[in-house]
Amino acid sequence: MTLSKLPAGVNATVTAVNGEGVISKRLMEMGMVPGVTVRLVKDAPFGDPIEIRILGSSLAIRRNEADSVEVEL
Repeated sequence: MTLSKLPAGVNATVTAVNGEGVISKRLMEMGMVPGVTVRLVKDAPFGDPIEIRILGSSLAIRRNEADSVEVEL
């Protein structure tokens, strides 16, 4: 499952960050690495961006960026 498909309020573990572009690299720099727990806090009214909680910080990322992050419950 990808991070963009995660229901709000559910914790999951990052299993992989796919892609080799600047966005994937930036996500990993922000702590989105395999083994880290992440939670989708809420969606924006029209679905983009989403707010996530990771390593004690809140981040807002686009859904297409969240599609590159694989998670498991």
